[in-house]
Amino acid sequence: MTNPLLSFDDLPAFDQIRPEHIEPALEQLLTQANQALDAVTAPAFEAKWDNMARVLDVATEQLSRAWGAVSHLNSVADSPELRAAFNAALPKVTEFYTRLGADERLYAKYKAIDPSTLTAEQRQAHKNALRNFVLGGAELQGAARERFAAIQELQAAASQKFSENALDATDAFAYYATLDELNGVPHDILQAAQSAAQADGKEGYKLTLKMPCYLPIMQFAKSSALREKLYRAYVTRASNQADEASQKFDNSELIKELLALRLEEAQLLGYANFATLSVVPKMAESPDKVIHFLRDLATRAKPFAEQDLADMRSFAAEQLGLSDPQAWDWPYVSEKLKEARYAFNEQEVKQYFPLPKVLAGLFQIVETLFEVQIREDHAPVWHEDVRFYRIERPATQAGDTANTLVGQFYLDPTARNGKRGGAWMDDVRARWLRPDTHTLQTPVAHLVCNFAASVAGRPALLTHDDVTTLFHEFGHGLHHLLTQVNERDVSGISGVEWDAVELPSQFMENFCWEWEVLKNMTSHVDTDEPLPRALFDKMLAAKNFQSGMQTLRQIEFSLFDMLLHSAHDPAQDIMPLLQQVRDEVAVLQPPSWSRTAHTFSHIFAGGYAAGYYSYKWAEVLSADAYAAFEETMGAEGQPSLDTGRRYRQAILEAGGSRPAIESFKAFRGREPLLDALLRHQGMVQTR
Repeated sequence: MTNPLLSFDDLPAFDQIRPEHIEPALEQLLTQANQALDAVTAPAFEAKWDNMARVLDVATEQLSRAWGAVSHLNSVADSPELRAAFNAALPKVTEFYTRLGADERLYAKYKAIDPSTLTAEQRQAHKNALRNFVLGGAELQGAARERFAAIQELQAAASQKFSENALDATDAFAYYATLDELNGVPHDILQAAQSAAQADGKEGYKLTLKMPCYLPIMQFAKSSALREKLYRAYVTRASNQADEASQKFDNSELIKELLALRLEEAQLLGYANFATLSVVPKMAESPDKVIHFLRDLATRAKPFAEQDLADMRSFAAEQLGLSDPQAWDWPYVSEKLKEARYAFNEQEVKQYFPLPKVLAGLFQIVETLFEVQIREDHAPVWHEDVRFYRIERPATQAGDTANTLVGQFYLDPTARNGKRGGAWMDDVRARWLRPDTHTLQTPVAHLVCNFAASVAGRPALLTHDDVTTLFHEFGHGLHHLLTQVNERDVSGISGVEWDAVELPSQFMENFCWEWEVLKNMTSHVDTDEPLPRALFDKMLAAKNFQSGMQTLRQIEFSLFDMLLHSAHDPAQDIMPLLQQVRDEVAVLQPPSWSRTAHTFSHIFAGGYAAGYYSYKWAEVLSADAYAAFEETMGAEGQPSLDTGRRYRQAILEAGGSRPAIESFKAFRGREPLLDALLRHQGMVQTR
């Protein structure tokens, strides 16, 4: 039998990959990669970029693609067998990449390459590689070198376990509610909950902590007792505050372990703390600069947040009879206030956003603005809900007789057990002028969300927030897929500074608030009527509803993350630091037993350690970039195709081939300004 993980001629055979394929495939690929490493580091091997790429990069790219497929399945189709095979392979893969990144012989070969022999793209990749060797421990010696390698394996294992605990703690909760308890909950949520209970052979309505169920219960259920039950379960997941049966998923010790390992890693490399190490390859110059940025933004946002809270308290007391709202009441109060103030609710809006119609509208704006075509395509998939698409450049654009393939992507939209929460984009393979075949490899991406599934033959319905999430992830996808860079290590999102990588994703969110875009992707699920302009105007009026509080919430996460990695003793409990941050920036305090940090997978399992600030940092870039579209908008509200072309060429096509600030200035003609962000979020003081 052929092993599907060893086939690289086409797309991954996701429908054929089994846990038993993982070990033999990775053993073979690791052997090949080690042989390639030995070959290029031999004294007689000439230190030339193309020669090394032809041998080593080809071998490591195949390993990366196979491991990427396994990791992806581990995230979207978890099973006990797959998890066991993944965890058995994880130390071996981590050990190889750690050793590769610290190999003194390979580092010497890269230093021996003459930069004048390289293309501009290769020079940027070469510069990044030399920096990454230093950060990867290539200059360490003896015991320090061995300890550095051990730290990488320990971190990988701890991060994986953190992620597993968060997933398992979420999946473990189920509450079968009665209809009386669900007074106020929208009909489509009730339908889904009833179907879920029936699938379990149970009476009533199955409630879970998956976001498509949890959030509507918190917003609409009139029962404060029910909201409290779900809230307590949600905010204590994977902690010692969870119920006794769920405490086996407690992440407390893993958090301490990860923080200690990161501090030790940073100090081995000569840095005072992990935050200082983390910003080396980013746009931000230092943790202090990030902390100053966050505190400055908090100062600007806090008056608006305080007004948001005062409005909610007043409304809760006067209209809902809640003189002392608790943490589980605030989402309900917030939704009711929005309904009262703007005369609409999220469930009313949701009926106009069936997933197929939203996708058609998203594709239309992308096709128009970036001069491409998106078509449904075919590929093996891991779940029946997954769709596959191709992006082409029309023949007129390509100067050819036929359309040119630009890239392809998988879309996995629905939440389910065995799939980790949140939304993300990941690469399957990168655009690369392959050194082994001299052919152009086109990029492929995963776009993963966790929306509600279709129920009873009706299409899945998205909230407007879901629509924004879809646009966000598609922005990441466009960054990866529309690149015109041929060097793999700086193609698409590769090589882009972490605190700039959110620019294209957050940029795309803006189109969800443009009438000319939105009207083309709405169709009422029952009547096919488009979204009424009057309802859109209400949504637009409510766009910045509680934006002050939302901004402070993101700053709380970001500041906590940065201080955690720069001014915290890993041996100590993290909760006092989190409370200190909340006392400084928050206007709303959660209960003392809340443990949301214990499922903060971004920083403990997702690569955002000392980097969560990137969302706010890049939001400045994205808001300013979108301001260029506002400045050139047509009379009918149509985005300028010329501005779209300039953005595509300066930002998306350039990928990581140059510093992000250069790409931004190539598009905007100047440094970024904070003004557009504050204006977009309605946080401008009126005189």
